[in-house]
Amino acid sequence: MKNTVYIYTRDLKRIFTNWAMIIIVLTLMILPSFYAWFNIKASWDPYGRTEGIAIAVTSEDEGSTIRGQHVNVGKDIIATLKKNKTLGWTFVSKEKADHGVKHGDYYASIVIPKDFSQKLGTILQDRLEKPVIIYKVNEKINAVAPKITSKGASSLTQQISEKFVKTANGAIFSVFNELGITLQRDLPTIQQVEQRIFELENRLPEIKKVINEANDTTQKAGAIVSKAQATLPEVERLTADGTQMAQQLNTFLTKSDQVLKTAEPTINETLHRVQQRALRVQELKNQLMEKDIAPAEVSAAAEQLKVQLTKQIADIGEILTLLTDLNTVSQGNVLSPVITQIKSVHALLQQQLSDVNDLQQQTKNGDAPDPSVLEKFSSRTDQAVSKLNTLTNSYSSTIVPAVEQAIKEAKDKTARANSLLDEANKSMPDVSSVLSKTASGILLGQQELAKITKDFPRIEQNVHNIADKIREFQRKENIEDIINLLKNDVQKESDFFAKPVLLKEERLYPIPNYGSAMSPFYTTLCLWVGALLLVSILSVEVADEERFKSYEVYLGRLLTFLSIALVQAFIVTLGDLFLIKTYVVDKVPFIFLGLLCSFVFMTIVYTLVAIFGNAGKAMAIVLLVLQLSAAGGTFPIQVVPAFFQAINPFLPFTYAISMMREVVGGMLADIVRKDVTVLLCIWLGVLLVGIFLHKPLSKTSAKLTKKARESKLIH
Repeated sequence: MKNTVYIYTRDLKRIFTNWAMIIIVLTLMILPSFYAWFNIKASWDPYGRTEGIAIAVTSEDEGSTIRGQHVNVGKDIIATLKKNKTLGWTFVSKEKADHGVKHGDYYASIVIPKDFSQKLGTILQDRLEKPVIIYKVNEKINAVAPKITSKGASSLTQQISEKFVKTANGAIFSVFNELGITLQRDLPTIQQVEQRIFELENRLPEIKKVINEANDTTQKAGAIVSKAQATLPEVERLTADGTQMAQQLNTFLTKSDQVLKTAEPTINETLHRVQQRALRVQELKNQLMEKDIAPAEVSAAAEQLKVQLTKQIADIGEILTLLTDLNTVSQGNVLSPVITQIKSVHALLQQQLSDVNDLQQQTKNGDAPDPSVLEKFSSRTDQAVSKLNTLTNSYSSTIVPAVEQAIKEAKDKTARANSLLDEANKSMPDVSSVLSKTASGILLGQQELAKITKDFPRIEQNVHNIADKIREFQRKENIEDIINLLKNDVQKESDFFAKPVLLKEERLYPIPNYGSAMSPFYTTLCLWVGALLLVSILSVEVADEERFKSYEVYLGRLLTFLSIALVQAFIVTLGDLFLIKTYVVDKVPFIFLGLLCSFVFMTIVYTLVAIFGNAGKAMAIVLLVLQLSAAGGTFPIQVVPAFFQAINPFLPFTYAISMMREVVGGMLADIVRKDVTVLLCIWLGVLLVGIFLHKPLSKTSAKLTKKARESKLIH
């Protein structure tokens, strides 16, 4: 060990006492760093400067007329690319583009054919034709440029496709939106039609019964007419008696005039009572419309509403009965408008009662009431109050005069009846003729009823089928859901279908530029190159070698080479950090791991040359070439041929680059520990080979070297 140290210290003295040697050693220390720095800086941000990659663009698109509007997509593309600075878009003629691509003036060309817009418009026709963009690339100029230009062309076609899909979907969703709005507007009518069909279906048995009764009636009517013709003389006698009865009725109406007039205050009182209850209903309705009302409170309010509405319906029914009877006695229509208004109020009250029953059923199990039912009930309540106010306010001006007019008409019609009976006596001869014609009409009616009876089963089946289809639709679909589906934000929906999936990128261990990402590879590579430079310039042989043991010579000169190699590593790692300012997360480990790489590489290269001489230098170069291809420094190891994948685990570069990448992007301790362990194992194996095999193997290689030197071609 003493001699090993002696050889090492002697080498250092010889270096420091010889100015020429100092210059050579300093050059050897610095020179490998330039190899790393120049390569890192040259590849610092290649994809951020693609605006210099010239691509010729030509549009021959003649445009097309689509639904009366002239469209030229090629012109729009040119306008878009003029604003795009990611690549060097150059707008030239087709001939110039072809010539430029062939001669290397442009890396690629894009030609938009003259029928581009026309084919794009075939989406509206039965026969679809996909438009084509012609992309030409000169792959001879550069290996990477075609990949960049291809990405630009692909991006262009993708943008066109996205814009087209967005525009087309916008038109479709606009139609859907209009359809949804129309359906929503017509929804009450649709629901009424459904209700009428169900009502018709429920009344089919009744209609059938009426038809059957009509058949029976027409048959009976024929018999009655025949009988009437036979009893016509008796009718003449009864007509005379009727005249007398009409006179008696007139006397009765005169006496009952005061009694009928009492109907007016009765109606007025009832209307006011109904109006007060309507206001109470409105108060309860307002409670129901409160946002935070509990289901139990809704149920309680609904119970009170049922009581009020039931009383209102009963009161309005009494008014209807009174006015209808009076209208019937008067045999006129003077009370018909009033009756119609009251019937409208009566119907609204019944609908309100139905809504209240629905609300009570919904809140029975503690569920919140349906907002749509609350809205309908609120609207109907307001309508009922409004109509009752109208009736009450117009009572004196409308209802009272109408009642008085009805009484007056009853008297007038009694007087006219008296007159008519007199005329009837005179018209009896004509009755006989009319009865004969009636008999003929009844016969015709029987024939028509026979046709209706025959067609009724088919009509009945059709109504059942329609009702069944409506029920099936209601069971499977909700028309309000369909309306909500059709109604949409046109811009938002078309944007979604143009880009249905968004990529959310999460970068782990982000490195801001390509040069920094490549620094582990180039730094590792320069350390191996530095070791090769050392063994190429400095000798591994010791002048007075015979004085020392073989392993002492090996270790002593190894220490000299390692000292210079470690300085090389120190310079290149510091330069990476502070001179060219590469991105490194863990700076101190970066320096120490660089020293470790140089330590291992120098030992490997030195041992090969110390044992095999010039052949060892060749071996070190071959090993360098293999590591460039198989260590995964530039391309993922998975994409290289199988041979290189097979040797990858056995190469020092594999572990050196891996641990340097860790400290650049963010260190994972377990990966670094594994890589350091493998490198130290490689170093130890090489060191043991050098110590124990240096003497026997170097003798063999020395003979080979001696013989080769006789050629005077190598030193």
